[in-house]
Amino acid sequence: MSEVRTRIYDSAAAISVSNPPHGYMTHELVGELLRAFRAAERDPSVRTIIFTGANAGVFIQHYDLAELATLSRKLNARGDRYPEHAHTPEREMDVLFRRIEDSAKPVIAAINGNAMGFGCELALACDFRIAESGDHMLGQPEILVGLVPGAGGTQRLARVVGTACALELVVFGKRLSPAEALAKGLVHAVSEGSALELALEWASVLGRLSATAVAHAKRLVHEAGVTQLHEGLQKERALFVDTLASPEANECLSRAVQEGRDFRNV
Repeated sequence: MSEVRTRIYDSAAAISVSNPPHGYMTHELVGELLRAFRAAERDPSVRTIIFTGANAGVFIQHYDLAELATLSRKLNARGDRYPEHAHTPEREMDVLFRRIEDSAKPVIAAINGNAMGFGCELALACDFRIAESGDHMLGQPEILVGLVPGAGGTQRLARVVGTACALELVVFGKRLSPAEALAKGLVHAVSEGSALELALEWASVLGRLSATAVAHAKRLVHEAGVTQLHEGLQKERALFVDTLASPEANECLSRAVQEGRDFRNV
C-alpha cells in the first residue's frame, strides 16, 4: 500500500514515501507529497523539511512506467505532437518542486536508496542532498525508454553539476553510485549510516540559525544563476541590511562582541 507520512523530530519534519514493492512514484503519490509539504511549510514549529524513503534501499525508484505507458498510448492514438514552444500546463509535481525551491525553509533530500528519474528530480529540487552509502543508483535514465527527463532532470541537473556532466548523465542515461554522485557534485555528502540521521543532524544545526538569514541566503543563492549580476547584488545588499536589522542578528552580534569572539570561534 502506498503511503506518505510526516514525522516531527524537534524542529524538523521528515516526509517519508512508501510504495512497495518497487517504490515507484505515481500521480496519486505526487498529490500526497504536495499536501504533506504544504502542511510542513505552514507549521511554525518546523524549521527544516526532509524528504526520505520509508523502505530500506529505496528513496523513490522512479516514476511508474506503467502510468507513463498508458499516457503514451493515449497521446499516440490522438496523434499529438508538442514542439518546444508548445504550452504545457504545470502539473502537481512542478508545483511541488517550485514550492520546495521557493520555500523559506531549507529542504534536505535524505536519499536512502535508489533515486532515478522522478526520484533524482525531487532530490535536485531540494537545497541539500545526502546519499546513503550502499548499492544504490542515482540518475536520469529516461532516455533508455525513449524519453527525456520531464520534471527538471535536464534544467536543474545542469545547474547543479554543470553542462558537460549533465549531458553525459542524460544523453547516455548513466546512473551513478553514491560515491560517484558525490564526486560529480550531485550530492553534498554520503552517509555511512542512515541518511535520515545525518539529515537530522544538519537540521539541528539549521534550527539554531536565524530563520530570516537562512531564508534570505537560500533565496539569494538560488536566484544567482538566473539573475543579472547587478540585480543580484542589489538584492543581496537589501537582504543583508534586512538581516542586520533583525532581532536575531542583534542578539548574536552583541553576544559575540561581549565574549570577544570572531568567525574563528563564533
